[in-house]
Amino acid sequence: MNKWLISFFIFLSMMPCMAQDMSLIKKELDQSAVLNNHVFGFSLYDIGHNRFLLGHQEDKHFTPASNTKIFTLFTALQNLGDTIPALHYIERGDSLIFWSTGDPTFLHPKLDVGKAYHFLASSAKKLYYAADVVETEPFYRMGWAMEDYDAYYQPEISTFPIYGNVATFREEGNKLRIFPARFQTSIAVGDTGGNKFEVRRSWTSNTFLQNGHRVPKNYVTQKPFRYTDTLFKELLQDTLRKAIEIISYSKPTEVDTLFGAATRDVLREMMLVSDNFLAEQLLMVVANHRYGTFNTVRLRKDMAAAFHAALTDQIDLYDGSGLSPYNKVTPRSIVELLLMIAGEVPDVQALRYLFAAGGREGTLKNTYQLDRGVPFVWAKTGTLKGVYCLSGYIQTRSGRHLAFSFLHNNFVGPASPVRQEVARIITAIRKNY
Repeated sequence: MNKWLISFFIFLSMMPCMAQDMSLIKKELDQSAVLNNHVFGFSLYDIGHNRFLLGHQEDKHFTPASNTKIFTLFTALQNLGDTIPALHYIERGDSLIFWSTGDPTFLHPKLDVGKAYHFLASSAKKLYYAADVVETEPFYRMGWAMEDYDAYYQPEISTFPIYGNVATFREEGNKLRIFPARFQTSIAVGDTGGNKFEVRRSWTSNTFLQNGHRVPKNYVTQKPFRYTDTLFKELLQDTLRKAIEIISYSKPTEVDTLFGAATRDVLREMMLVSDNFLAEQLLMVVANHRYGTFNTVRLRKDMAAAFHAALTDQIDLYDGSGLSPYNKVTPRSIVELLLMIAGEVPDVQALRYLFAAGGREGTLKNTYQLDRGVPFVWAKTGTLKGVYCLSGYIQTRSGRHLAFSFLHNNFVGPASPVRQEVARIITAIRKNY
């Protein structure tokens, strides 16, 4: 019997098993009391066999929340090299003139590798920051909630971020300390409207208000600050302990570039903890890299055209983080995108490095249990009011590699019941396929 016939009979022998497995998952979707209380879409793809296995409203549009970051991930992978450009500069006589790149890692509490800081700190030349950027970029994106202006997850977008564009408050010796220390004198005591200790920031200024309650032991929180070029200069001068002058100086065609943090480490942080600031700033970096200007409106238009050509379904994106409820994608489009990302990162371990491993890390650490001592799902979560989404990769017990997208919109109440039901079904796929 020739090899073709052997392969054919093996395929036929597998067909009932495949059908039975998928009918089991379809039954779970159809009969779930949790899922039937809201709108959801699901798409499942077998990477090894190169075919879709199951879909439920996979062509319908949903608000993806932070699953939007998967599109940002792909855009960064396609446009950025191994390291993030930290700043552009030229040297003219006794002067060092530098321009921003949008790099979010400068003096970032978790990601800064110190290269830009040490470069500026060690220079014996006079430092000039060329901040004459045409400001086409708002500090928020369309659809963002204005009342979240002082929430840690919504820092302002800027051309030259510093300290992650947040101030960090912590309890030290029963007192509230703030970093950068430049904001210490900006704290006032007053009524914040809360019945427990909290810190709020003024909408219009960097005035921070703490109420009269006792500062809790080990208290830590972060508050976005209002960003200006002048504030950036002051913070940088305080850190470098040397003078910085802001000038108007058009960037020449030929400049030197100082590179900083590893791109994959920044992408991993964005994906694992769902960092909105990193997502938006990475699109700023990409826009500056492609066009020489911070024009993310143009970038999103170009992204839309590229995705329109590559994906079955049209998508509509208004930001890079998923904070905007205006974003609309389909489960099928995300699965197709996951396949494109796997093509960009063919090494399985390098690919999994960019997604949270269920039961081990990030936003999936407490949602999934390890199976036989190992993780089996690597995915990105997305949560807004009435929205819970999960998309990524599954390795089944039989060794199959699957891509999936599970999008849920318009439920009432907390996301935890939906999250738990999604985990139950994803685990069933792991065990039965």
